[in-house]
Amino acid sequence: MSDLAIPPRRVLITGCSSGIGRRAAEMLAERGHHVVASLRNPDDVAEWPHAHIPAVPLDLNDSTSIHAGLTAAVEAAGGPIEALFNNGAYGQPGAVEDLTRDTLRAQLETNLLGTVELTNQVIPSMRAAGFGRIVQNSSVLGVSALAFRGAYVASKFALEGISDTLRLELAGSGIDVSLIEPGPITSRFRANAQRAFEANIDWQHSVHHEAYERQLERLKTPGPAAPFTLPPEAVVRRVIHAIESRRPKARYPVTVPTYLFAVLKRLLTTRAMDRVLMRASGGGKR
Repeated sequence: MSDLAIPPRRVLITGCSSGIGRRAAEMLAERGHHVVASLRNPDDVAEWPHAHIPAVPLDLNDSTSIHAGLTAAVEAAGGPIEALFNNGAYGQPGAVEDLTRDTLRAQLETNLLGTVELTNQVIPSMRAAGFGRIVQNSSVLGVSALAFRGAYVASKFALEGISDTLRLELAGSGIDVSLIEPGPITSRFRANAQRAFEANIDWQHSVHHEAYERQLERLKTPGPAAPFTLPPEAVVRRVIHAIESRRPKARYPVTVPTYLFAVLKRLLTTRAMDRVLMRASGGGKR
């Protein structure tokens, strides 16, 4: 029997191969929800370790895969999806002047366009039911920009804006939209970012090559990526509230940097805030 104050919900989570997505699937299932995990790589689906949590392939870069993945998720869940946690994303490091159009497009395809396309496909059934929860995994970099993170910053600022718009448009429908805004979290995010950097940035011929060398050293260094790093559970606790609360919040900051930057943006001039952000990113050199 579930101990939920609300009925168990049919929940779809993207990006469940590791970190936040996997822990969200595990913890929500433990609370009695009917969870379906989605993963981009079919090999990861085949190796999914939880027989009690269905897993489906879903690639946010592919409209056909999004439609097929959602269809499979609805079948596995036993009915329309009632809560969607848009967690699937990756970080593309690199100075803005070193981003090709294709590299920037790829970042937006996964982190924004695919997420919006999937979200739009679950909204009709949520409208029909008069209930739905859309939870977007944003970032501290959806609140403030840091040097050498321009592609990721662009995707998360855009996700914040389109989610705010969607929340207004869904007012009165019974569908709530929440943004989770984590700072540094223990995950494979840094390793994935290193691969994206090495694959897409011609760093050795860049004017920023010395800064990039330091970035690579940081990306390859084991241990927490930054001060105030928290485990994935810190994020999942906010996801649980956003899904289970009768009055979910529009925003859930996670980690000290997110709270701090949000406060400082309200208090400081742009020039003063730039100095804080430059220092936070190593003077723009890491």
